[in-house]
Amino acid sequence: MFSDLTERLHIREQQGLKRHRAVTEGPQSTHVVIDGRAYLSFCSNDYLGLANHPELIQAACQGAQHYGVGAGASHLINGHSVAHHTLERALAKFIGFPAALLFSTGYMANMGVITALAGRNDVIFADKLNHASLNEAALLSRAKLIRYPHCDTVALERRLAASGSGGKLVITDAVFSMDGDIAPIRALIRLCEQYDAMLLLDDAHGFGVLGGKGRGTLFSPAAETRHSPRVIYMATLGKAAGVFGAFVAAADEVIETLIQTAKSYIYTTASPPLLAHTLLKSLERIENDDWRREKLHGLIELLKAKLQPLKWRLMPSDTPIQPLVIGEAREAVHVSNALKEKGILVPAIRQPTVPRGTARLRISLSAAHEEADILRLADALHEIAAGDDVYG
Repeated sequence: MFSDLTERLHIREQQGLKRHRAVTEGPQSTHVVIDGRAYLSFCSNDYLGLANHPELIQAACQGAQHYGVGAGASHLINGHSVAHHTLERALAKFIGFPAALLFSTGYMANMGVITALAGRNDVIFADKLNHASLNEAALLSRAKLIRYPHCDTVALERRLAASGSGGKLVITDAVFSMDGDIAPIRALIRLCEQYDAMLLLDDAHGFGVLGGKGRGTLFSPAAETRHSPRVIYMATLGKAAGVFGAFVAAADEVIETLIQTAKSYIYTTASPPLLAHTLLKSLERIENDDWRREKLHGLIELLKAKLQPLKWRLMPSDTPIQPLVIGEAREAVHVSNALKEKGILVPAIRQPTVPRGTARLRISLSAAHEEADILRLADALHEIAAGDDVYG
């Protein structure tokens, strides 16, 4: 068994697919220290620069003093704190949904929703570029899984129209984590209403960043539409919110169903109440600090302008996720390593995370970046592209 595992790992390394963990010293920031060396980082999902915000640190300390450091039990025993309860109500009010439910992670939230709402006699329709958590949950639910081409609502409608009896659930990322593009939400809601389906929208990378006051993709200019009771909204709290966890917002009946039947909610210890207490402060900053989103979008436009002349293709995205397609996995790793030698961290994303031949640098921007950081990255990429030592 162990020799087989060793061989598989060796093959993965030869293919340039072996991943390594970087051990970061100190807090999350645009400038980090790893193994004693300082780097400019474009790796983090801390889109608003809140992960090390003084007010959140103070709130975490206050929460620890008041609630301790552990919940001690699951939500349905006695681990559901007043901090959890207050945050759920605040999140529901913030995005205008009847109710919300906290989960420990976005992965667990998607698992809980899909397996609680879909089963053997139901059908799940999934975008082909969905996050792994949506895909794994769909398989675990034992519902019939039908995938449709990326953001292709015409193909989705054909599949919905051809489906038989049973419940229907459409699942999709709102902002796709490796491409940075946005799902056609308005059209998806229309189709779900027309064909009697529910829509699970995973807005892990849109909440806090897009829409008025950072309310998420549902409120962005391209997608804004009236709320539909068919929408189940999931967002994570460890990216733009800067802390940890996730929540699901939906109709009261959906949330109550999840409390009663979602295994990833029922059978796990509640997250520390101090985190919920901290997230209340984070929600204040998200709602009130419009300047963070304004600065972030300015940096996005600056990066696009500076990278446009490169031989590598920057994918179309108006989000903090800016993918630069390199092509082959080994070349993407080479460019990532060349940047690292210049003191800049940008991860190389390869298959199976993205399709073969589309390996890329995933540039993640934050409101904590400065214009000088963007210019430094752009200059480094132009130097690497022009150098004689570029792979291939």
